Amino acid sequence: MTAHAPGVRRRSIRVALAATAVVGVAYLVISIGVVAFVTRDLTGQIDQRLTGTFDRLPHGGLPPNGGPPDPGRDPGRPFGAPLLVWRVDESGAVYADTGTPTLPDELRTATSPETATIDGTAFRVAGWDVGDDRIVVATAMDQVSDAQRTILLAELVIAPFLLGAVFVGAVVVGRRVAYPIEAARRRQLEFTADASHELRTPLSVIEAHTSLALAQPRDATWYHDAFARVDRESKRMRRLLEDMLWLARFDAAQEPRATEPVDLGVLAAQAADRFAAVAETRHLTLDVHPPRTPVAIAASPELVDRLIGVLVDNACKYSPEGGRVDVSVATDGGRSAVSVDDSGPGIPPDERDRIFDRFHRAGSTSGDASGAGLGLAIGDAIVRATGGRWSVGVSPAGGARFTVSWPRASLG
Repeated sequence: MTAHAPGVRRRSIRVALAATAVVGVAYLVISIGVVAFVTRDLTGQIDQRLTGTFDRLPHGGLPPNGGPPDPGRDPGRPFGAPLLVWRVDESGAVYADTGTPTLPDELRTATSPETATIDGTAFRVAGWDVGDDRIVVATAMDQVSDAQRTILLAELVIAPFLLGAVFVGAVVVGRRVAYPIEAARRRQLEFTADASHELRTPLSVIEAHTSLALAQPRDATWYHDAFARVDRESKRMRRLLEDMLWLARFDAAQEPRATEPVDLGVLAAQAADRFAAVAETRHLTLDVHPPRTPVAIAASPELVDRLIGVLVDNACKYSPEGGRVDVSVATDGGRSAVSVDDSGPGIPPDERDRIFDRFHRAGSTSGDASGAGLGLAIGDAIVRATGGRWSVGVSPAGGARFTVSWPRASLG
């Protein structure tokens, strides 16, 4: 994992930059949309105010050569921005109150509300015919421009914090997601390399013996020994392939196995019975110590049976000629446990963290410890899948003790 950390960091940063860019574009679009919405809403309010002004104008006609009428204050906004009013008579003369800016010629015929610039200031302008005259009314757009500036300022202040938080969050999430993926990829590469190495050895032995057998005639004893060696290597390769396929199917399984009450004492006795012949060929004493009362757990019986078989097989391999293997089942508080002890060399403390790695073998071995290092990996996969807990220690005979415990269950 450490070796691949820089790669994980680089990939997570690239993903974070992409995510930040996407969020930045989305934020820009939303910001523009908010400004446009507020501008349209405020402009609509101004247009309603201008339209309301027309309703307050005198519709019975205006006095000749008089100034513009006074529409008064908007009752809905008595303290709103003041209105500018111009009166354009039929001759084109423009009348306005003192201090009112000059009405541009193009606005003398204004009708529906429109935005225009008068003396460098943005106004919303509208006009109506009243008798023979035309009344043009305008109000400044300061309310709209102030709101736009406030919103833009807020968006500019928020943007760096938002994008920074998105970037940091994406990096953190990306690393957390990438590390398991990178670890799985690394394990897959290591598994493939180790499997290739393990398969290459028996294949090389078989190829060498067949090549020698075909090179020249041999006596019957040589052929017997050669076929015996080919037989051993073929069986070793078959066991390796079976274990690899089992692990591959187990890793690919999407749904957990169905559980049911399992009697550990019965499964332990069955496993010992299967390996009785193996123990006898190596002059091992294989004993089972059953509990006084049934000890049950809730698990898949097929998986637990294979687990106990792995532990007994491992103990038989590492125990020396004339040694012993003990299988015991017991309870401890609210947990049920099965233990397998052997009289082998044991497992050094510095090896115990790695014994469940695939293709790993303990450095100090004796007996027939010629496996591929997949047995305990299979056992560990089963223990994790069934919710068990490992305990690795020293047996009374000085060898290794493997104990797996589960929460107790009732046989019902």
